[in-house]
Amino acid sequence: MSDLVLFLVIFILAGGGLLAANLVIGRLVRPEKPSPEKAEVYECGESPIGSAWVQFDLRFYVVALLFVIFDVELAFFFPWAVVFGSAARAGDESKPADVRMQAAAAIQPHGEPGASATAAPPPDPAAARELAWVAFADILVFFGVLLVGFAYLWKRGDLAWVRSVSSEGVAPLPLVVKEEPRQLVGAGTGS
Repeated sequence: MSDLVLFLVIFILAGGGLLAANLVIGRLVRPEKPSPEKAEVYECGESPIGSAWVQFDLRFYVVALLFVIFDVELAFFFPWAVVFGSAARAGDESKPADVRMQAAAAIQPHGEPGASATAAPPPDPAAARELAWVAFADILVFFGVLLVGFAYLWKRGDLAWVRSVSSEGVAPLPLVVKEEPRQLVGAGTGS
């Protein structure tokens, strides 16, 4: 069994053992006093009013989903930025040869892990610059697709928190006007 597998097994067993120990100790130590108040649904310290089966406002879900989508998609920028930066450093002929070889090794290491990068020949500057431009073009295409999706969501109105009623296709609610109470002329004034 390799060292990595042994470390993973020890880590999993230690994590499971700590989890089980906490659950068992909690079961033995905590008092068991059930009550109807403890069985109620907890809503941020507020007393639950009405049924739990109500129509949930989908705007919360849509905004959270959009955040997750764009946040995860932006995480894909990092590898391309590393490739672009390393390829640009490897193709920069003003840098020393050892810096260029380390940058090229960051993109694709030669030989076994831990081997010296000095054994490999220095990278071809033209090929490294071409790789940098390919990485830059790829990330621009990817970012363009994200912008098209963002523009579509913006045009649809999914990013607007308060939508106008006319865009929903629903008849607007009638406006309620509060009237001032009328006073009778001469009533109770002694005239």
